[in-house]
Amino acid sequence: MAPRSNKQKGGKKKDAKASLFQSVPGMADIFPSDAGVWRALRDAAEAVAELHDFRRIETPVVEPLANIESALGSATLGDTSLYLVKVKGQRLALRAESTVGTLRSYLEHHLGYVASPFKAWTETPIFRWTPARANQPHLSHEFAFSVIGDSDPVYDIETILVLFEFLRELKFKDLKLSVNTLGCRVCRSNYKEKLKAYYQSRRSKLCRQCAGWSDRNPWHVFSCETPACREMRAEAPIVLDYLCQNCNNHFKAVLELIEESGIIYEPNPYLLADTDYYNRLAFEISVAGFPKAIASGGRFDYLSEALHGRMIPAVGGAIRVEATLAALKALNIQPRMKEKPRVFFIAVGEQAKKVGVRLIGELRGSGIAVSEVFGKKSIKAQLKVAEKIRSPLVLLVGQKEAFEGTVIARDMRTGAQETVVAISLVEEVRRRLK
Repeated sequence: MAPRSNKQKGGKKKDAKASLFQSVPGMADIFPSDAGVWRALRDAAEAVAELHDFRRIETPVVEPLANIESALGSATLGDTSLYLVKVKGQRLALRAESTVGTLRSYLEHHLGYVASPFKAWTETPIFRWTPARANQPHLSHEFAFSVIGDSDPVYDIETILVLFEFLRELKFKDLKLSVNTLGCRVCRSNYKEKLKAYYQSRRSKLCRQCAGWSDRNPWHVFSCETPACREMRAEAPIVLDYLCQNCNNHFKAVLELIEESGIIYEPNPYLLADTDYYNRLAFEISVAGFPKAIASGGRFDYLSEALHGRMIPAVGGAIRVEATLAALKALNIQPRMKEKPRVFFIAVGEQAKKVGVRLIGELRGSGIAVSEVFGKKSIKAQLKVAEKIRSPLVLLVGQKEAFEGTVIARDMRTGAQETVVAISLVEEVRRRLK
């Protein structure tokens, strides 16, 4: 084999070095500039969780692979790539479903004794990739709410209401609910066979992706935007025609509760879950002017059976964070942000810097947020930073002020400034920030 040229070696080294400064494909960083809107999301989650008595739960980012395989089933796993981890012989997977970890924790730690039903919420990253939908992120985030241990339709509607109130906290208007039923195991099995038969007889007219889906997960075809597939969908069987009496009664009760709550909704017979543990209720929430759903959910009574062998009724829903952020941007909505006003401290000279460190400690110790860039030497450079972060109040200490025990306080909105005594600085700052 001929040796590689130096040019080739150098090129490969350059490529390898460049890759060190790139994120994993399909995953994105969250920047400090996004901190305010993320805080608004967390504030909204905590507010609605407190109102509805949901308790926060945090589960590890990895779960035993066997749990994920049992939950998703072979049909879904055939279309999904998981992120696998191997530690001392254990086969683990990064979290691919928020419900799996929550329900596993509920079962493992007997949380049904804490409350019945047990109402939990979590903020969680999701690691999951579907090759057929490669343009979707491999890492996404959710705020998920679950009610475990009761099959009453009242908890179906409460889950929907929690998500609606969450989105209204973010100042979304014109929200729309799409709702469907999946039936029970018996209903869905009969329906799936009818749907498979329908698409199998028309397989040659389906697009390449849907031809593969038609045998394993025929409901995937419903989401295809290819004109031929959409045309065939209009004539496809719908699940409502195959419901047993119990599932029909449950769906009717849910719709009555939705109407009683004053939520605008539309039935969507093409809204189906792609995993076997979902049953009965399925829903999505969208906002006018944005094409994608920003929240979704449903009932997952069969998940505990897959994990534990015993069926425990459960229902849940999740806010899709990336879609929600995109909708806020597209619709030019500014969510409520509960940020404290941030004081900016300027120190000029070594002695002033020492005094500044002590005074900043006192301010922060009293709950007042303070920013500084003491590494910059000039007043002009430090003031530029204060203007950039839009600080309402600047505190300035020079050599003279350090010696006299005073601080110059400048109102950045009016430009007015005066000298205050350092010993009463905390009280002065609080008064000026009100």
